[in-house]
Parts: sequence; structure tokens; C-alpha cells
Amino acid sequence: MVKLQSKYVCQKCAYESPRWFGKCPNCNEWNTFVEELSKKISSRKAGHSTTIKATPLSEVEIEDNHRISTNIDEFDRVLGGGIVPGSVILLGGDPGVGKSTIMMQLASHLKDSIVLYLSGEESAKQIKLRAERLHFTTHDTFLVLAETNLDVIFEVIERSEPDVIIVDSIQTMYRPQLESSPGSVGQVRESAAFFTRYAKEKSIPIFLIGHVTKEGVIAGPKVIEHMVDTVLQFEGEQHYAYRILRAMKNRYGSTNEIGVFEMRETGLEEVKNPSDVFLAERSFGTSGSSVVSSIEGTRPILIEVQALVTPTNYGVPQRATTGIDYRRLSLLIAVLEKRLGIMLGQYDIFVNIAGGIRVDEPAVDLGIAASIISSQRDVPIDSQTVLIGEIGLGGEIRSVYQIEKRIQEANKIGFHRVILPKNNMKGITKIDGIELSGVERIDDAIKLLLK
Repeated sequence: MVKLQSKYVCQKCAYESPRWFGKCPNCNEWNTFVEELSKKISSRKAGHSTTIKATPLSEVEIEDNHRISTNIDEFDRVLGGGIVPGSVILLGGDPGVGKSTIMMQLASHLKDSIVLYLSGEESAKQIKLRAERLHFTTHDTFLVLAETNLDVIFEVIERSEPDVIIVDSIQTMYRPQLESSPGSVGQVRESAAFFTRYAKEKSIPIFLIGHVTKEGVIAGPKVIEHMVDTVLQFEGEQHYAYRILRAMKNRYGSTNEIGVFEMRETGLEEVKNPSDVFLAERSFGTSGSSVVSSIEGTRPILIEVQALVTPTNYGVPQRATTGIDYRRLSLLIAVLEKRLGIMLGQYDIFVNIAGGIRVDEPAVDLGIAASIISSQRDVPIDSQTVLIGEIGLGGEIRSVYQIEKRIQEANKIGFHRVILPKNNMKGITKIDGIELSGVERIDDAIKLLLK
């Protein structure tokens, strides 16, 4: 009889061990080891002759591969101008955010290409019903296969010769040669390697949809993200209709670009001008509200910052944020208390970025600080003013990049005044119809805003 050999694999980092550990010695996570059966695969003997040789870089020929347009401008923007042939793109996001929807929408737009949609979670009938419900255009080149066995999938791919492959999802795929169950580290890693090899050999793009853990990261070992060319994150709050497509890794473009979509009954629709959308329901004449300018990639976006400061009913004041980093709020509160002498220890402070978008750029610091003081004093900020600036620990207003783009966006939306760092005033081109006010410190900005 053949003696079966087993190994224990960490489901977080893919560390392998011949025995079980309670705590992974590699990533220090607890209870992540799962037993898997292992099979030894014969390899080439040492010294075996081969005809493969290295090629000098000067002799490598570069093909002029044009990018494939998805006909979805926001998606093309995030990818860097379109799909690169032979690239592998991993798309992650929370359950229900719209990963399958945007992939089906992409497939329906690629009418000139043969698209093979591999579904491991839904049947072909379910996919057809979803396409009809969302009014997606189906055509003869939109092929659907509900299968998870990679051996069967390989045969179908060879017969159909698709131009684009969509895998929904990579965690459901498996190789029958491996004893571990689908979704385990070994199966996910082998499945990703299979599609990556095929994409490079045939020079066709492949999209992989990945599940997300409760921590918000793509499930499976980190090696998957290293194997693919592009990692896209589809973000969106559960109670908001807007979705943000963000590139976390991109070998063929910038990782700073974002695409904005709105979820509707007919699927995801592009948001051409996010500033208008995020400011559409803004309140006027209310304390604690300000407008800031954030740069996402090459695109300036105007968003509303809301703050609510109320006397606390507990011994320890509450601090809650939505859309910004909690630690950044704590830092700004400490600066306001130290540099302006405003005691906020007896107040609960809540800060929200309206519209469900998340902002990590420090250029919105001035707007957050002004909204907090406005709410604490119950004095509204001028609704025609945009605030731009990073706040340092000394209370200084530090300069930000791409200031002219931010000012032009404010002027296009119809604002009449911009308060910005004084250092950014040097060499700036003034625009008719908008007043520019440079400030050096946080107290100077507050005097201008809350007279």
C-alpha cells in the first residue's frame, strides 16, 4: 500500500510544517494550521541537459501590444488606459459590493472579444437571470461555464480560444491532483499559478475575483497578490450607493487612480464628476460642515467634512470617525488643544466624510479641524469656501501638491474662495472669480473662517 504523507499549512501565510502548531512561527497567527495530504512529484535529475538558455536583454523583442478598452472609462482609468494583453488582474471586495456585477458588465461591453466567464458559485441559469435583471447586453461571444475543476476548464479554454477570461471566484477553483479542499492555501495558490501561466503563454488577460476576509484583505496567501500583475480593491459602504475602484498594485499603470461608480437597478453606472455627486446633498448654514479638496490619482475631488461636537455624558469622551483615520483625528484634536487652547476633553466628537468615501490624504486636515471648531462654537463656515492644507504638530499649515488642480476644480464647481497654505501661493496662477487666501498657522485660518 502507498503510505500517505501529510503536512500542515498555515492558511494565512502558506507556511508549511510536518507537525501542527497552535501559533504559526512565520506570521504569529493562532489556529491557522490545516492538515493537507502531500504528494511527491518527480523532478528533473541534477545535471539533466536542456536546450533552454538565457537571452541578452538587448536581444529581447518588444511587441507593440495595444491595450484593450473595456468601454468603461472609470475602469480604464484605474487600469492605466485599458487591459494589457497577458495581464492577470485580481479583484477583491466585501461580499455584495458588486464584484460579479462589474465583471459581467465588463463582459457585456467587450462585444468584439470572446469572453469566457468561469463561475464557481452560480449556475449558468443564475447568471442569465442576473443579466436579464440588470439589462446587460448578452451576445454570442459571451460564453459561460459553471465549473471548478481546472482540468475540465483547461480543455474548454483550449476549444473555445477566448480573448478574455473571468474567474468568479479563484477560491472555488481546485486541482483534483491535490488532496486539499477548494479554498485552502494549496488549492488557491495552484489555481492562481495555473491561470497566471496560461495568461502569459497565450497573451490573454485574465480577471480573478477574490474573496475578502473579515479583516478586509483578500483571502488566501499573500503570494497570490505577488503573482498577479494588478490588484484592484472594490470599496463601498453598505448603506451607500457609491462604489470606489482602487488599484492597490499595478505593473502597467499608476496605483493612485480611482474609479467612482453608483450602484443602480440596472447595474453600476460611472460617475463622471464625483465632486458634484458628493456635494449634492450638502447643507448650507449649518455649523460643523466644510468643503475640502482631495487628490485621488490625477483627479481632484471636492468632498464635505461633517463634525459634531457635543458635551459628553460619560467620564471618557467618545471619538468616532467615518471615512478618515481615527488616529489622525486624535492627532488633530491634540493640536487644537495645545496650539489654540481649546479644551475638547469634555466633548464627544464625531467626524464623517459625507457620501461614504474614504480619504487618507493629509490635505483635508484643515477642513477637519475647522469643522470641529465650527461645531464646538456653533458658528457655520462660509458655504462658498474650500479649505486645503495639512496641519503640522506645531499648528503650522503645510503646503500640499497639485494645488492648481484643486483650485481649478473649486472654480469649476462654483466656489468663490479657497483658503490654502501660504507657501502654495508662490508662483500660483490666479483665476478670475475666485479669491485665494494664504494662511501660515491654524489660528490664522480659524480667524478668517469664524469671525
